[in-house]
Amino acid sequence: MWKKVYPPLILILLLSVCSLLAQEKKVKKVFRIGVTQFTSTLASEKDQRGFEKALADAGFKEKVNVMFDRQNAQGNVANAQTIAQKFLSEKFDLIHTIGSPNSRAAVKLIEDVPVVFSFVTNPVEAGLVPKKSLPGTKTGTNVTGVSHRWPVSLQFEMYTQFLPKAKKWGTIYHQGDPHSLGLIKEMRESAKRLGIELMEAVISSGEEATQAASFLVGKVQAFHIIYDDTVLSSLEAIVKICNEKKVPLFTSDLESVSRGAFAAYGLNFFTIGYSAGKRAARILKGENPGDIPWGRIEKLNLVVNEKAARAQGMILSPELLKRADKIITQ
Repeated sequence: MWKKVYPPLILILLLSVCSLLAQEKKVKKVFRIGVTQFTSTLASEKDQRGFEKALADAGFKEKVNVMFDRQNAQGNVANAQTIAQKFLSEKFDLIHTIGSPNSRAAVKLIEDVPVVFSFVTNPVEAGLVPKKSLPGTKTGTNVTGVSHRWPVSLQFEMYTQFLPKAKKWGTIYHQGDPHSLGLIKEMRESAKRLGIELMEAVISSGEEATQAASFLVGKVQAFHIIYDDTVLSSLEAIVKICNEKKVPLFTSDLESVSRGAFAAYGLNFFTIGYSAGKRAARILKGENPGDIPWGRIEKLNLVVNEKAARAQGMILSPELLKRADKIITQ
């Protein structure tokens, strides 16, 4: 015989079922994240790995509750705009932009989806954040992120501590790279403050980098190479010249130290991506991107190559070695 079920009990059962369904839906939520990078480099790949690691550490793991749609503009602005249009037309929970051109393209088109940028030198000039917006401030928009503006002055100051008596420094840069021109301008200003004579060699192709180094090596006491892709593509040849003439070679790129440069005080791109990923995780947890301040990377790393130091005639003081975050011995 069937027993009578009273309405209050039915209501309780229905509420329980609804609660379980809501919890199940919440657990099964899969976030779609669009990733657009301007070009594929070791630095940009490290940035994305750091971004994904920060998300995973916060509980947002690929193939579990996150799905990435990774796109590469192949260094083409038109491609960056096409990718932004694709992300606009499809449903995404968040977009990660790596590089200035594709960040500009995404921010210009997309207003209703959170955008987290990284690998951008100057977010204000790029139009990603409000004009006169300072690092550490809120945008009030759908955008936040991390700038990797190169700390040119801090780098030069660090390098002069290794060679306090060196008053003639040399550098090489590509004349057609706007990024390099901006860094060189800051380097000139830093050299003037430090009382250093800066000798510059301008190139238009990677093949000219070796010639430029040969021209400068007898006239300077040390080299400081900025983050210039064209020059860094010929780094091994420059290292060979510096080793032969016993001239210390400093760079802005940490990876260059393992390739034979003496030292670099610079940015860890994995850390930049990780910092951006932490902001993305906060957004996926419900925070408004406009309430999360954008900023610059805070920590710089000093990497020293002992083998290169010997090859380039350097004598390392224990005090400076203690300051190194990483020492390469082979």
